Amino acid sequence: MGPGERYSVLVTAHPTDLHNYHYNATLYAGFVPKIEDKNPRYYQGLIEYREGAPTMPTTEPRNFKWVNDVELCALSGNPPLPVDRQIELTIGGSLFTTGQILDVINNITYAQPKIPTLHSALSLSSPLHMNESLYGPQTHAIVLRHLESVELTVNSPNNLPHPMHLHGHAFQIIEYGSLANRSEPVRRFSPECNAPMQRDTIVVPVNSYVKLRFRADNPGVWLFHCHMDIHFGMGMALTFVEAPDVLRQRQQVPDSMLELCRAQGVRTEGNGAGNAGFDLTGLPAPPVRVLRNGPALPPTE
Repeated sequence: MGPGERYSVLVTAHPTDLHNYHYNATLYAGFVPKIEDKNPRYYQGLIEYREGAPTMPTTEPRNFKWVNDVELCALSGNPPLPVDRQIELTIGGSLFTTGQILDVINNITYAQPKIPTLHSALSLSSPLHMNESLYGPQTHAIVLRHLESVELTVNSPNNLPHPMHLHGHAFQIIEYGSLANRSEPVRRFSPECNAPMQRDTIVVPVNSYVKLRFRADNPGVWLFHCHMDIHFGMGMALTFVEAPDVLRQRQQVPDSMLELCRAQGVRTEGNGAGNAGFDLTGLPAPPVRVLRNGPALPPTE
């Protein structure tokens, strides 16, 4: 389990209130050293059926079978989506000519545009709203067509796991594999149930890749980012601008939200710089990535 991941557990209560019961939750962070009273952490309490009832003695945990989420079957029973479009992403960190070490997806470190991306998607004239560059070079916008099935391959050639979270969708987990050792077996969804596990956050293991699929059936502006706050803040994020042509038919920004933007001096129409058309004047120039033992490299898709 990583930051942003959740499990729902169904607990069936006993039919009587003869006893109360202790509970214990042990949380261990596998990517940091073991530290007394810090890692692991223990959380304990009482499940009380009746005040004053005797408490049952604690027992040792039973033997549990550890499984990977890709081996689980989705409750929905939905089969794997067909693939209309493949998008490959590589996450990591890099040194920039500003002297900063920032996180990147496909060599782009995320930075907020001058106006909310949702406002750009709703106000840019057709067909400009389908032009990814007009949302700003560091917004890292990827425009999706309505109802297309997308397969994301997320590569993480890093020595830390990254919990990647997608807003607006639950994706299917199709496959895990190693980047460091291609001879290792690939872990895929179970063919027995043919219903890949669905989540909105997945921990991409060290030096590994994952394949995810989702259908672009929720028009909007959705972030895809690392759920470790420090990595999100350092730029490991991008923006899916999903079906802006359909979005403008279904949604409009409430006047109260527009007034809130205006009160803060934030423009509510235009491209990522708040200007018309292709004029991105006012946006800072994207930082330039420094290659090891080589020249500087501008952000690329």
